[in-house]
Amino acid sequence: MAEINFYGLLNNDTDSTILGSSIGSGIGFYGGNFGVSVPIGSKQDTTFITDPLGTDQGAQLHNTKFVASGDAQTPGTVSIDGANEIDLNKLPNYLCPLNVRFTHTEPVRVQNCKLRIFDRNNIDNHASGVTTYVYEARHPATAQTVINLSHRGRSEDSWYEFDPLDAMIDMPFTASPGMSGQNTNAQDTNTALEYTSTSGVDWESDRHDWYVALSSEPETVGSKTQYGLYFSVEYL
Repeated sequence: MAEINFYGLLNNDTDSTILGSSIGSGIGFYGGNFGVSVPIGSKQDTTFITDPLGTDQGAQLHNTKFVASGDAQTPGTVSIDGANEIDLNKLPNYLCPLNVRFTHTEPVRVQNCKLRIFDRNNIDNHASGVTTYVYEARHPATAQTVINLSHRGRSEDSWYEFDPLDAMIDMPFTASPGMSGQNTNAQDTNTALEYTSTSGVDWESDRHDWYVALSSEPETVGSKTQYGLYFSVEYL
């Protein structure tokens, strides 16, 4: 049996919690603390588990704030929990707010892994009144002195933008990342990267994990409740 679950990574660095299992249905983005609005055109300073209306306070998660977008040649940058900005390719998995986890009763490969941000009603519609920036961390090492694994869904170390004014295009994620995202390919030979296998897209496991940095920018005034995340894979 196949299953996808979403885990919030707590900012105490010691635990995670499955989303939707307690007070909250997911993740909420705020200003300096829970319930504080994010100004139009700014990015969030804190991230919490909350209910669909964003009014019930759950656990505080790691906050990954967009600083610079980046491009094919230059990494984007991120501020983690209010610290000084670092390059996205040095963002460790455990400092992301979200872990997407696929499990199966037997080892399988996963492919065509995709994420989109939508309005909670129709997956073909953008979230209403908000732009979201997404990055997949491929960095199982805790040290920020090494960079991402070679096996990745996107070659660019830039933020992927879901803008309501643009066409809806899925963000590709890594095929068969393995448990804790520690599967890579034969190009990685530096053991400081902390990988456990080098089979790339051919790796089979009964669990595959993706780690997701998220940053949110409101385009209009008011709470953003038409706001959801959709993730899909094929397995074989």
